[in-house]
Amino acid sequence: MTGQPDDPSDGASGDRPDDRQYHLQVRPGDVAPTVLLPGDPARVEVITELWDEASVVASHREFRTATGTVDGTPLSVTSTGIGSPSAAIAVEELARVGARTLVRVGSCGAIQPELSLGDLVISRGAVRQEGTTAEYVRGDYPAVADDRVVGALVAAAERLGYDYHVGLTATTDAFYAGQGRRGFGGYAAPGADTWLDELRAANVANVEMETSTVLTLASLYGLRAGSVCTVFADRTSGEFAVVGEERAAETATLAATLLASMDEQAEAAGVDRWHPGLGPV
Repeated sequence: MTGQPDDPSDGASGDRPDDRQYHLQVRPGDVAPTVLLPGDPARVEVITELWDEASVVASHREFRTATGTVDGTPLSVTSTGIGSPSAAIAVEELARVGARTLVRVGSCGAIQPELSLGDLVISRGAVRQEGTTAEYVRGDYPAVADDRVVGALVAAAERLGYDYHVGLTATTDAFYAGQGRRGFGGYAAPGADTWLDELRAANVANVEMETSTVLTLASLYGLRAGSVCTVFADRTSGEFAVVGEERAAETATLAATLLASMDEQAEAAGVDRWHPGLGPV
């Protein structure tokens, strides 16, 4: 039934009557044009501790949003919870209140032997092995990162001196069966024994649960998006450790300030988008 206080409106925007977004509880003016997207709500504080100032503007369910500044650049951060369905909700509602650049900041499992725990993976595209984006667009539509966001993330990782890799990411819906792990009682999903080998042979670098949805929806809506994840699990050796959690946060934060500089250079040059010919940032 529509029209109840706890329901989104039946209009095209899905907004609440008081302009708050139904799930995120943010209003126009609450978020900056660039938003970082960690999964875990606890990582919001990890990220904002790196900023000059920040304050929480909304917190509802898995979605926690804070807005602040770094070196004069306005930034926001919104946690998305676990998985593509909630990540899609975050992208939808953030776009409706003015977000235009989205950067996933997460953790992942490495499936190539040259990646080590604590390394960063910057996604240039993603395998859409989740069901959410199939609700939006045909299966052969690509999940690709914006080249400016990729470039800014690479520049940031270089300046910070962090080990990083640029590559393809596989996004799944299930942490256990969907990533080749055994389920309860040793249950093995069909294809579980060959899944990692097939992705590794296709030169996919890592696996996680949100990137392809963020990239796909951003492309559909004309937004910029990218993804940087820290390797917590080495699926080639079985090692696992929560190391370098702040590296992705630092890299994404610095990248956001670099993107702001890139945008200023493009505007000053009278062009639609920054390119290397405009000079360094």
